[in-house]
Amino acid sequence: GVAAIKISEGVISPGVCGYDINCGMRLLKSGHNEKEIKPYLDKLATEIQNQVPSGLGRGRKIKLGLEQINKILEQGTHILLKQGYGEKEDVENCEATGRLDWADASVVSDHAKNRGRDQVGTLGSGNHFLEIQKVVEIFDEKVAEVFGLFKDQIVIMVHCGSRGLGHQVCTDYLRIMIPAMQKYRIRVPDREFACVPFNSSEGKRYFSAMASAANYAWANRYMIAHYVRQAWKKALGEKEKLELLYDVAHNIIKKEKYKIDGRETEVAVHRKGATRAFPPEHPEIPEKYRSVGQPVLIPGSMGTASYVLAGTEKGKEAFYSTCHGAGRIMSRHEATRKISGQEVIRNLESKGIIIKCWSLRGIAEEAPLAYKNIDDVVEVVHNAGLSKKVVKLVPLAVIKGE
Repeated sequence: GVAAIKISEGVISPGVCGYDINCGMRLLKSGHNEKEIKPYLDKLATEIQNQVPSGLGRGRKIKLGLEQINKILEQGTHILLKQGYGEKEDVENCEATGRLDWADASVVSDHAKNRGRDQVGTLGSGNHFLEIQKVVEIFDEKVAEVFGLFKDQIVIMVHCGSRGLGHQVCTDYLRIMIPAMQKYRIRVPDREFACVPFNSSEGKRYFSAMASAANYAWANRYMIAHYVRQAWKKALGEKEKLELLYDVAHNIIKKEKYKIDGRETEVAVHRKGATRAFPPEHPEIPEKYRSVGQPVLIPGSMGTASYVLAGTEKGKEAFYSTCHGAGRIMSRHEATRKISGQEVIRNLESKGIIIKCWSLRGIAEEAPLAYKNIDDVVEVVHNAGLSKKVVKLVPLAVIKGE
């Protein structure tokens, strides 16, 4: 959902942003087609599973000290680039360049920092995934060319967020805001919607803590891309590098300006399960994409299609926001009662999709039957003009965390 609230007189809510702050998508593109990569596919999927830690106690590669984690919270991807990870384009082709500059590590609790010390570069559990995909259909040749996408191209999609650190930031500030609402005479129907005035001391601290967690999430996906590149090189030898198409958040709060009732107004746009989709010529889009609009990355459920869309001017009606994925129609518990992990694996393998996972229960919870049809969801936002279809992707291999 999307909520745009006047900063001068409105509120800010951790629950409306969500627990997984800056859960988002990253898409790496290769210069190779399916035929060229097919002989290496199983080896590549195995290498990615081995190189990218799932995060829940398995294969963690980095344990940060307090000074290091504070730098990541405040500098995001920029500090990793300085330390020799990735390339300049990995920062440029990222929403907000992977760094919100109002972040302040001092308003993030020690408990949150401790939870995040060994989770940078980890995938996590639940609906988070990494997929090796191919471009199966092109809807807009011009935009696809600008994005550097072509038919049968191999791409790699990453879906994850701020891990335990982001969850703790949300938990900490809900605990602060629930009692604070009485002071501000605010009542909400559900404690999860606890909020305070945006310009209050509690609101300002949360906004900076949220930005810190968002920076952490961008750093997390940045390091996962580094590990994927290592796996790519190990499995395929000296094949050309993987380039970042884009990285975009779908749980975040940003200050943006819109004309409301004829007057330019600064609002706090809360996007929860919604993807930013800026139109052509927007100054916050990387210059290379500015003529066609922001790349918008929309994943489907496990083993189904994903899409790359582009932002449109009509999207202003929804504060330049569009869908973020298929959306659940069934709880995780209900999914595990209706289908087993082994059945899901058999179904995927029958379609020729390689699956690498550490947990059968996690596979069952994320079964495609638990989600809406992604083709229908994308068709709705395309027909509404909130964003437009560019290419359709289908999975060749799925790598899941715990």
